[in-house]
Amino acid sequence: MADNQDNYVVLARKYRPQNFSELLGQDALVQTITNAIKNNRLHHAYILTGIRGVGKTTTARIIAKALNCTGKDASLGATVNPCGICDNCRAIAESRHIDVLELDAASRTGVDDIREILDGVRYKPTSGRYKVYIIDEVHMLSKAAFNALLKTLEEPPSHVVFIFATTEIRKVPVTVLSRCQRFDLQRLSIDTLMTHFKNIIAKENLQADDEALHLIAKAADGSCRDGLSLLDQAISLGGGEVKTDVVKNMIGIAERSAAFVIFETLVNGKTADLLQNLEKQRADGTNPLTLLQDLINVTHLIAKVKIVPEFIQDASLSENEKDFCSRMAPLIPMAVLSKIWQMLIKGLGEMSIAPSQQDALEMILIRTAYSASLPTPEEILDGLKKNSDLTPTAAKTAVILPSNDAAQADNNFVSFASPEEMVSYFIENKKLLLAYSLKNDVSFHEFRNGYIKIGINEKITNDFILDLQKNLAEITGQKWIIDTDFSFGETLAQKEERQDMAYRKDALDLPLVKAIMAEFSKAKIESLTRKTNNDNTSDSEDDISYTTEYTQYMEDEN
Repeated sequence: MADNQDNYVVLARKYRPQNFSELLGQDALVQTITNAIKNNRLHHAYILTGIRGVGKTTTARIIAKALNCTGKDASLGATVNPCGICDNCRAIAESRHIDVLELDAASRTGVDDIREILDGVRYKPTSGRYKVYIIDEVHMLSKAAFNALLKTLEEPPSHVVFIFATTEIRKVPVTVLSRCQRFDLQRLSIDTLMTHFKNIIAKENLQADDEALHLIAKAADGSCRDGLSLLDQAISLGGGEVKTDVVKNMIGIAERSAAFVIFETLVNGKTADLLQNLEKQRADGTNPLTLLQDLINVTHLIAKVKIVPEFIQDASLSENEKDFCSRMAPLIPMAVLSKIWQMLIKGLGEMSIAPSQQDALEMILIRTAYSASLPTPEEILDGLKKNSDLTPTAAKTAVILPSNDAAQADNNFVSFASPEEMVSYFIENKKLLLAYSLKNDVSFHEFRNGYIKIGINEKITNDFILDLQKNLAEITGQKWIIDTDFSFGETLAQKEERQDMAYRKDALDLPLVKAIMAEFSKAKIESLTRKTNNDNTSDSEDDISYTTEYTQYMEDEN
C-alpha cells in the first residue's frame, strides 16, 4: 500500500496561504488585524463575509495561528507572522488543535450544538494562548441557536475569540453583527489570479498558455479556489500542459469569436447567416443558454467600451475582445444596444419555460435581429425633418402667430383659436395636469389671442394660474392676461359630454339604427364618430353622418 505522504494534494489545498503575507487581495483585512495584534487591541469576535473561495476559512485559521503561535523556542507571543513550525501552528494547519474548534453550521444548526460550545467557553485553553471558535456558514444557524449565542458573544471570557464565516451576510441577525468586527473579503481580480497561477505553474515545473490562464481566471469569477480547481483539471486534461483549446473545451463555453460572429449578424439583421451560425454551434455542442448569456455579456461589453473608451485597455479583456469592441462600439448606437440588452434578458425567462432551448434561442435572436435593424426614434425624427416642412412641436390645430415679429421668425410659436385647441395642444405635448384642470375645473367666459377670462372652482390655486401663464408665454411667444372670477359655468368636459349625448340621440333617430335596435333588444351604441362635410357650410341633418359600433349582449341561457 502506498504511503499517505505519496497521495496527491490538490492545488487548492497545497497552495493554501499559511500567513498574512500569502493572503491574496485582502489588504484592508490584513492591515487591520496586523495593527490590532501589534497594539494589543484584539476584538473578541470577527465575522468574515464574501463569495466562495476568497479565503474566509483560511483567514480564520491564519488569525488562530497568529494568536497561538509560540515560535521555535516557545517564547513568542501573539504575532502577525506565525512561524508555521511550532506545535500550535502545525496543529492548527492540520485542523487538530484542541483549542481551535472548527464547526460547520450547515450540519450543526440547532441550539443544542451551540450549548455544547458554550459549555466549553468558560474553561481556559489547554495548550494554546486563546480558545478560538471558527464557525463556518454561520448564517445556517437556527434562530434559537443565534439567541443562545448572543450573551456569550457580547461578553466572552478574555481567552476566547469567535471567528464567523458566511457567504450570506444578510441572513445573519443584526444582533450578532453588532457584536462582531466585520470584514468583507474582496473578489480577486483577473490580474491577481493570473499572477498566482503563473507562480504555481512555475513551482510545479509545468507549461501553460497565457490565454488559457486568462480564461481560467475569468471563469473563476473572483474565486481563488474555483480557479485552482479549474487549473488542476486543465493540467490533468492536458497531460501536464495547460493549452488554450483544451481549456475552452473543458470549461464548456462557446468560442468567444463565435459569439462575436453571431452578435455581428444579429445587429446587421442577417437572419439567414444567424441561423446558420446557430446550427453550427448546436452541432459543436454549445449550450444554448450559455450562448445567450455570452451574447448578453458581449452587449454589456460593447456598451461599456462605448461609454468609457479607456476600458478597452483593461487587463480583463483579451486581445480578441479588444479588437472586436474597438471595431463595433463606434458603429452601434446606444439605443440599439439598450434594446438588444432588454430583449436578450427577456429571452432568458422565455428559454427557461420553452420545450426546446435551441428553438427558443433561434426565435429570441430572430426577433432581436429584426428589432435591431429597425431605425431608432432619433433616426425617424431626422428623416421626418428632412422630408417634411412640419415643425416638431406644432400641433395639428395650431397656426403660426402673425402678429408678433419675433413669432414670425420662430416657427415654434403657435396660437390658439379656441380653448379646445389649447387643451388639445397641452395633451399632445404631455402637459396632462394643465389639460385636466382646464377641462374639468375651469369654465371659459372669454377667449382671444393673449386674453382669457375664466370661472374657477375651489380646486384651482394661484400656482395653476401662474403655470398656465408661463406655458402660454413659452408656446405663443407673448404675454397672456388671465382674468378669473367665481361665476362657474359649463366646463369643457361637461360640454363634450352634452354634445356626445346629443350626437347619440341623433344617431338613434336614424332609420338604420332604429332597425338594428329593434332586431337586437340588448344592443347599445358602444362608440360613435361624427363626420362633417369638408366645407363646413352647414350643420343640417343632411350634412351629418354617423359611424356607430354595436355590442350585442346575448341573453342568459336561463
